[in-house]
Amino acid sequence: MNEQDFQNKLADLMGEISTLPAAERAKLTQLAEQTKQRHAKLKKTVADLQESLDYLRLSIKYLVFDLEATRRENKYLRKMLEQNPGQGEQDESH
Repeated sequence: MNEQDFQNKLADLMGEISTLPAAERAKLTQLAEQTKQRHAKLKKTVADLQESLDYLRLSIKYLVFDLEATRRENKYLRKMLEQNPGQGEQDESH
């Protein structure tokens, strides 16, 4: 059920409730209003969750990018060490 369907059905329900006797109408109107509030809260929770998931996806992309860059950098540095094996030892002694 999408948002429009929910709103339509809730409006239909409120219309039906308005035809009931006053004693029954008050209780059912209150229940319908609570349902509307819960729906709005659930909708907000889902939106917040979606936003959190989007942030998590973006964070993971940055972490993967950083990991790949670190791997490339390590590969480059290892290659430099293999080409100049004594170079790193001289730097450490000074």
